[in-house]
Amino acid sequence: MFKNTFQSGFLSILYSIGSKPLQIWDKSIRNGHIKRITDQDILSSVLEIMGTNVSTNFITAPADPKETLGIKLPFLVMIIKNLKKYFTFEVQVLDDKNVRRRFRASNYQSTTRVKPFICTMPMRLDEGWNQIQFNLSDFTRRAYATNYIETLRVQIHANCRIRRIYFSDRLYSEEELPPEFKLFLPIQVIYIFYQIFQYVIFFQGQNKNNS
Repeated sequence: MFKNTFQSGFLSILYSIGSKPLQIWDKSIRNGHIKRITDQDILSSVLEIMGTNVSTNFITAPADPKETLGIKLPFLVMIIKNLKKYFTFEVQVLDDKNVRRRFRASNYQSTTRVKPFICTMPMRLDEGWNQIQFNLSDFTRRAYATNYIETLRVQIHANCRIRRIYFSDRLYSEEELPPEFKLFLPIQVIYIFYQIFQYVIFFQGQNKNNS
């Protein structure tokens, strides 16, 4: 999808106040809703994904299951509001072994498990708005000892509110961000990869001890 696009700096794949925020996304809704609402904390439009079952209420990009994003930028950043309910998201990447790996983070899981094609991990969100920063390159290398090539797919499940989802070539400070990428209120930065590496190393060490 973006494979032949020049990629540097920032590449946004969802912006809640855009004219068509879900233009490249497909939706799955069952006993829930996906709609734009006004968030009272930021007094602006956000995308809300709610559902009784997180697995059946989600958005996924690209919309066409046969397509891939083809995004080579290694940092995934999501501005997400914690609704104090179950929440999960998943990223599928391609590594230099030509293997598709999935990383799934959720706030209802307590341990990290690394399997050949999927790595599941716990995620802790602070109250209110959070900026989730995911270093896909480092995580691929530490979990699978391979090199990150590109992101193929992103899937965001209930329950959350979304302001923006974008990729970047590096982590930028608040002062470096373009105005449209800022939330202009206190926001908690969640470095997922720092928390997870400890779990990955722990479980890999356990496997060695048990072998």
